[in-house]
Amino acid sequence: MKFEKADPQIVSLFDDIAPGTERGVEKRKMFGYPCRFLNGNMFMGVHNNNIFLRLSEKDRTDFVRMGGRAFEPMPGRIMKEYVVVPKGMMKSPGLKDWIERSLTYASSISPKKKQLKK
Repeated sequence: MKFEKADPQIVSLFDDIAPGTERGVEKRKMFGYPCRFLNGNMFMGVHNNNIFLRLSEKDRTDFVRMGGRAFEPMPGRIMKEYVVVPKGMMKSPGLKDWIERSLTYASSISPKKKQLKK
């Protein structure tokens, strides 16, 4: 599977809109792309030249109606709680609300237990 390198403008936009560490958010990379985690649970990130969010079932339904789509990092491998932000929404002021919903949803998920490295 070949991944595209994310456009620096997408990464910069992501860094500008993502919640900061003062809210308990952790900055990490997944497959070489920037992502954000809360309590060990990923709630938003970049993949190729897309930004994706983790949303509740109701919010996902609403988001897809607005033009979002299921996040499928590899063909046939849909990440069921994640949606891709439509290109036209990436710079929209309304995106902040969806990011807040994603963060709120992540806060409702049980924290992941840290795995001990052997």
